[in-house]
Amino acid sequence: EVLRERRVLTGFERGQFLDAYKILRTQVMHRLRQNGWNVLGITSPGRQEGKTLTAVNLAISLAMESNQTVLLVDADLTNPSAHHALGIEECGGLVDYLLDGIPIEQLLIHPGIGRFVLMPAGRAIPNSTEALTSPKMASLVEEFKHRYPSRIVLFDLPPLLHTADVLAFSPYTDALLLVVEDGNTSREDVERALQLVKGTTPVLGTVLNKAGKGSMTPAAMKQMLRT
Repeated sequence: EVLRERRVLTGFERGQFLDAYKILRTQVMHRLRQNGWNVLGITSPGRQEGKTLTAVNLAISLAMESNQTVLLVDADLTNPSAHHALGIEECGGLVDYLLDGIPIEQLLIHPGIGRFVLMPAGRAIPNSTEALTSPKMASLVEEFKHRYPSRIVLFDLPPLLHTADVLAFSPYTDALLLVVEDGNTSREDVERALQLVKGTTPVLGTVLNKAGKGSMTPAAMKQMLRT
């Protein structure tokens, strides 16, 4: 009931919501396998556009396949929230590892959903960019990337247009997935976000959240990705 209330995938047995994430999972897996990638960052141009919920649901959907494990890392260190989507109270996480030396094994959460593992962010910190680009963080990403060949690692990143975190951290990822909100995210913001990462990190695609009759259509976003 908690998961359904918070629109998390495993709270639903059928319906368009579930089908949409299965389609997204298939598209993402095709692109990752095609390029030999396994580290994906998920971001959005602005705040409150659905990137964290998309990251949680995509991670769970991927973990429900039988041939891989999925690790979701909450790297939004100024606004940690991935654990809230699963109904988890305040907990330690990435910040505690980076700043306090807490072992990784004590910070990973196995919620009993397929092969899904969550590493929360922990407490919010002001110097998030410096933490995400520290040598300790770089070594951790390498460890996550290479320790298990069948593991997919997703990073829930902050909004692109509000902090320098994504630009600083994106070289550690293989690609980015951009989440936009129909009727709220402007075309200009999408173009600015894509321009910021152009030439640095590939954009795997876009997710149109809360799709309806807004001005931002999938065709328009595809055109922007091509340009």
